[in-house]
Amino acid sequence: MRRLGQIWVLVAALSGVLFSGVWIGSSRAWDRHLTQSFVAGFSLYEALRQGTPLPQDIRAEPMSHEQSALAEAGRFERLNQAPHPAYVTNLSIHSSSIDPLLGDTLTLAIVSDRLRYRVGDITPRAEASAAEKLGNVTQILATYCSNPVIYARYGLGPWLQVNGTSIWGCSARPTDWRLPAAFGLFLVMAVLLSQVVRVASLFEAFARRLRQHRRLGGPESYESDGPSELKEVVEAVNLYLEAEHDSLSKRAVVLSGISHDLGTPATRLRLRARLIEDAALRSKLEGDIDQMTGMIESVLTYTRAELNLEEPRELSLSSLVEALVDDYRDVGHPVDLVENAPLVVHGMGSLFQSRKGSATIPQDRRVIVTCRPVGLQRALSNLIDNAIKYGRTARVTLQADSRFATVLIEDEGTEFTLDDINRMMAPFQRGHNTTQIEGTGLGLSIVVTIVSIHGGTLTFEQGDVGLRARVVLPR
Repeated sequence: MRRLGQIWVLVAALSGVLFSGVWIGSSRAWDRHLTQSFVAGFSLYEALRQGTPLPQDIRAEPMSHEQSALAEAGRFERLNQAPHPAYVTNLSIHSSSIDPLLGDTLTLAIVSDRLRYRVGDITPRAEASAAEKLGNVTQILATYCSNPVIYARYGLGPWLQVNGTSIWGCSARPTDWRLPAAFGLFLVMAVLLSQVVRVASLFEAFARRLRQHRRLGGPESYESDGPSELKEVVEAVNLYLEAEHDSLSKRAVVLSGISHDLGTPATRLRLRARLIEDAALRSKLEGDIDQMTGMIESVLTYTRAELNLEEPRELSLSSLVEALVDDYRDVGHPVDLVENAPLVVHGMGSLFQSRKGSATIPQDRRVIVTCRPVGLQRALSNLIDNAIKYGRTARVTLQADSRFATVLIEDEGTEFTLDDINRMMAPFQRGHNTTQIEGTGLGLSIVVTIVSIHGGTLTFEQGDVGLRARVVLPR
């Protein structure tokens, strides 16, 4: 990308110099052309006034008696040399700028086949001399490509047909490269900008894919056809992900081995605990054994959730939540499924009925999501277990729209605050009542891991009665 950047900067600089030079050269050529036309008009007036030879490349031919009569009557469009169609521009230039009644008048008729000229553009300065005014006329003629025919009469002299197309005609106009230069510069900048956007989009696309690597369908490794720097970043990320996966796999193998190895001693301890006659001591010992094995299983579950071993598939989240609530009810736990209020969709009034219509969406509609069923069930079970342990009951609500599915789990209220709950989302973090309620401090961490794998979010808020856990999953 460093090499590409250098090439782009060099191309932009050379393009700027090249097209700027073309623009400046074309502007100077036009300035010379207009200046030459102005000088020709200025000299033409002096030649007509003094009767001296005409400027170079300008010819003036006397008109016949019949043609002069038509010109005198203002019928210039009927003259032999007049173009068809004929657009006539009439103007008079007085030799005295103080009093038009003094001095002679130059009468002009400019006949064009394309346009009438703006007379108001001829005298930019009120104190301009007659020669300057005629210079402005020829300069205006040089501005447009129309090949006009000029008929002129100075004072009471004869009518003349003035021909100066080699100075102010279309053939004398220099080629105007300013528009192609501007278009070329715009094209080069557009190409450079598109290349910059393309490279930036490659980095953005990789960033989006990298954020999805732990979510549903996320890739285990990445590829890129972008610049060498991006390929190096992708290669480094792949190495990191591979190392991370190997580390998690080794951790899972170690924990599985520990869980298996502890199985036999734990079984022997349970059998030997049965021989203890003191019931209280026996119960405490069995509780310690259960807590020890439960902690190992919780850590193993947390590691397996990080590994994303379960394949995602489509299922009905409605059925999953209903089945989960029924399982808790079957064993006598106070868990309820809250029915949502009917969703009413309002329509617009029609041409034949002013009253707006409405429709109710059926409540038994299925909410289909793509998820890892076992992991998601474990996450919801952990939240329900926490609601029962710390808040006595659990009220489960399922909501959905076209983009997200939301599961709400609310208890009857606990002594924990929102800050306490947010702190306990970290691994092995428990509340201050650890002596009264059993646990390992991994329940919320497992939920956060599973929900993040599904691309969702877990938040806690103050509900109508107690604390409410909100799990939002993209559909």
